[in-house]
Amino acid sequence: MRTGARLAALLGALALAAACTGAQDDGGDGGGVAAAGTVRILAGSELADMAPLLERAAEETGVTAEVTSVGTLDATRTVLSGEADGAYDAVWLATNDYLRLHPDAERRILTETSIMTSPVALGLRPDALDRLGWRPDEVTWAQVHEAATAGDLTFGMTDPTRSNSGYSALISVTSALSGAQSALTAEDVAGSATRLRELFAGQRLTSGSSGWLADAFRQRGDVDALINYESVLLGLDRDGAADLEVIRPLDGVVTARYPLTTLASASPEAGEALRLLGAYLRGDEAQRALTQETLRRPVAAGVTAAEAIPEGQRRELPYPGSLDVADALLDAYDGELRRPSRTLYVLDTSGSMEGERLAALQAALIRLTGADNPAGQRFRDREEVTLMPFDDTVVSTDTWTIDAERREDALAAIRSGVDSLTAEGGTAVYASLIEAYELLAAEGAQDAFTSIVLMTDGENRDEVGAADFEDFHRALPEEQRHVPVFTVLFGDSDRDELRLIADETGGELFDAVGGSLDDAFQEIRGYQ
Repeated sequence: MRTGARLAALLGALALAAACTGAQDDGGDGGGVAAAGTVRILAGSELADMAPLLERAAEETGVTAEVTSVGTLDATRTVLSGEADGAYDAVWLATNDYLRLHPDAERRILTETSIMTSPVALGLRPDALDRLGWRPDEVTWAQVHEAATAGDLTFGMTDPTRSNSGYSALISVTSALSGAQSALTAEDVAGSATRLRELFAGQRLTSGSSGWLADAFRQRGDVDALINYESVLLGLDRDGAADLEVIRPLDGVVTARYPLTTLASASPEAGEALRLLGAYLRGDEAQRALTQETLRRPVAAGVTAAEAIPEGQRRELPYPGSLDVADALLDAYDGELRRPSRTLYVLDTSGSMEGERLAALQAALIRLTGADNPAGQRFRDREEVTLMPFDDTVVSTDTWTIDAERREDALAAIRSGVDSLTAEGGTAVYASLIEAYELLAAEGAQDAFTSIVLMTDGENRDEVGAADFEDFHRALPEEQRHVPVFTVLFGDSDRDELRLIADETGGELFDAVGGSLDDAFQEIRGYQ
């Protein structure tokens, strides 16, 4: 789901029965404050599956919930920056552990109520399990590393700089491969770097959200495994989307606890409404429903987990003990541990882009050249970046590689290329896309996450049309056909046209009409 996309679950009217109030964590009685009619919640994107339960909760609470979906780490940054104040009453994320590492967290959040849990696990296709000869109850992260290093295992995982499932997986494998016996230290991170690079050489899918990653894995039969929340993996297996053996490695997991968290900036009325909603969701009836429907583990002691959820415990691995170590781990992953990126920006510079639209495009791209931006919000070391502006034809093709030792030179060259963009001519969308794929074919196979970003502010005006592109794309060799196109809706572009391109190529559509180009380009980084 897009950052800022609205998943509205409008809940009906009533007050919660007093019997539910004993279930909340914060212990307050509301102080006689009347509950607000609406609460605004910034929630992890994977919580879309809670919408039916929230709708039923409407019959038991007088609260309307407006839910905005976003990645856990992106939401954390929104809270810490103060942008959430006044815009949201609560956050509902997989964990607050990263948030709690920041010294400013204490004054930003008021109460936390854990609703359910789900560990990050490994989903393995049965044929891969048979090929590797593994016993599901005995698999370790160390074995996963060995298989990936040998080229015997490929997998997908979300980007740790955007998504908690990816960051939790990164903590898990770093803990296992470093031999850490407690919270990770800087020495643990540095000492396991070589083995982590070997492991991530096997990664074939990345994304900014757990939901998109699961869909991509379902469509890609050539990827052996998926690292994601246990609930997501079990859901793929239950729904027939993918036949998976769900494994919790013996050497430890990190568990999402989904605390419904009231922000300190929320009004007393919103705080009371959130207390009522949290208490309801922790009640036995709701807990039975959520474990059966979402395959997460209940927190109510008297409620049994759904039959599909495996029994037994695994060692719980802690988050890093300090913000410095947590951020160092993210920086290391983004800059040196993960596979490199290869990104082609196919950019509409037709006459309709002249003026404010071109300026917005240039500003969004130049922001990605900020070397001091947080991990996941900038061009990466070892990334190969190509600008392909087009109007009636592709105007130019310029490529830069960002070398750690000459980073600023490469970033300055990209900025110069962006500054030189001019707007004139028509709009040849499909012909330009075909030329981008032909460039990749001419370069040959690369060990990199390769993607194309298409930004246009209008409809295709060239004789090469959608049917021509579809025929071309379907005739490509499999490896090139898997290169996704992430399309950016902007100006007067055709949503249906861009959605079809994204669907055809296994990419995604990002909306810069309802949001901004800057936000869209930032969010795409999690998928590259």
